[in-house]
Amino acid sequence: MEFNLPTTAGALIALVVLGTGVLIAAGVMATSTVLMMVTPAMLVFGVICLALGVKHGEYRVGRS
Repeated sequence: MEFNLPTTAGALIALVVLGTGVLIAAGVMATSTVLMMVTPAMLVFGVICLALGVKHGEYRVGRS
């Protein structure tokens, strides 16, 4: 499987949507809190982790 931009973005968004849905269904906190605070934080954290992972992959390939 080749991870190009659409595939990677789709996987990230699918994970965030799944996590948001589970949090809303579990009823741990108010839906407004999940949608206004938790979901954007998950997106930002996911993008940061993705960027670090890409840079680490580039570093590993460059050292080979």
